[in-house]
Amino acid sequence: MGKGWERKIIHIDMDAFFAAIEQRDHPEYHHKPVVVGGDPFGRGVVSTASYEARKYGIHSAMPAAHARRLCPQAVFLRPRFRQYEADSHTIMAILRQYAERIEPVSLDEAYLDVTENKLGIQDPVAIASLIKQNIFAVTRLTASAGVAPNMFLAKIASDFKKPDGLTVIKPENVEAFLKDLPVRKIPGVGPVTEKELARYHLLTCGDLAGAPVSFLLDKFGKTGIMLRERAQGFDPGEVNPHAEPKQYSVEETFPKDILDVRWLEAKLKEYADEVFLNLQQSGRMGKTIVLKVKYFDFESITRSKTLARDPDSSDEICRVACDLLEKKTQAGKKAVRLLGVGISGLRMPEEDRPVQPDLF
Repeated sequence: MGKGWERKIIHIDMDAFFAAIEQRDHPEYHHKPVVVGGDPFGRGVVSTASYEARKYGIHSAMPAAHARRLCPQAVFLRPRFRQYEADSHTIMAILRQYAERIEPVSLDEAYLDVTENKLGIQDPVAIASLIKQNIFAVTRLTASAGVAPNMFLAKIASDFKKPDGLTVIKPENVEAFLKDLPVRKIPGVGPVTEKELARYHLLTCGDLAGAPVSFLLDKFGKTGIMLRERAQGFDPGEVNPHAEPKQYSVEETFPKDILDVRWLEAKLKEYADEVFLNLQQSGRMGKTIVLKVKYFDFESITRSKTLARDPDSSDEICRVACDLLEKKTQAGKKAVRLLGVGISGLRMPEEDRPVQPDLF
C-alpha cells in the first residue's frame, strides 16, 4: 500500500453494549458478571456478556443455560431493546457531528470516513479520541476505535484492545501489523475456513498474503483471492452512508460433503440462532426466510418462503429452513458442500411487534 493516508477510516465499536447499559443503569451490577439474553433455565441464548462474565468463557450466541453453568453467580437479564435503541440513536447523532460519511453496521458499531470531516482536523487519531470522549461524556459508555486506511483494517483495529481501546494502523505499518495476525481475525473467516486454511499451513495473514494465486483459486475459488487481498491489507469497500442491507445470512462450506440430513438440520439450528440474534441486535427484521444449498457437484440453489409476519424466534426460522431443506432440495440424495440460511427484505420491525420476542 502507499505510504500516505489516501483514506482515513474510523471504526467505532461499543464495548459489551447491552451489558454495559445495564451496568450503567443499575449501579448494583457494577463490576459483576452480567449476561443479557434468554432464560438461563430455558432454551434462550446469550445476547451480550459483560467483560466480567467473559472471564468465565461466556460469549454471545452461547446457550444461556450453559452460561449459567459456567458462572452461576452471574446476573442474568432480559434485553431492553427500546433502551438500547435509544442509546444507539444518541451515539449515531454524536458521530454525525464529526463526519458526513457514516455507515452504521448495527446498533453498536459504525464506520466513519473522516478523510474530509466537519471539524477540518487532519489527524484521524485525534478525531477518534474526541469521538470516544464525547460518547462517554454523553452516555457514560465506553467505545473502542480502530483507525486505518480502509474499512477492513479499521474493523480489525477496533477489536484489538477492547475495552475502551484506540488502535491505529498507519499506511506504512499495514504489512508489519498483518504479518503475524491469525487468519481467523479476517472478518468472514470462521472455524471451518480457518481449519481448511490450516490444512495448507496458511495460519497467519502473512502466510495467506504470500500464497500463489493459482493455488488459492484451485482450493478456495474467488473467496481465496478475496482473502489473500485482505491479508495483504487491501479493501476496495467505501463507507456508504445510505447502505441498508436487504439481507442477513450465515453460511458455511464444509470440509467434506454431507449426506446426513439430521446433521444438516442441526447446522440450520446454529445458523438460525445466529441470524435471529444479530438481527435483534441491529434492530431490523424481515419476513422472507432464505435457504442456500450448494451440492458436491457445485450446483447452487436457493429456496425461500415469505411469512405473513416477522419470525418471532430462531426456532421458527429453523423450522421453515428445515422444511425447505426437506421438501425443496435434494439433501439426503445429493451430498451437500455448502449450507446457509438468511432473512431478506430487512427493515425496521413493525410497530406492533413485541419488544422482547419469544426467544427471550
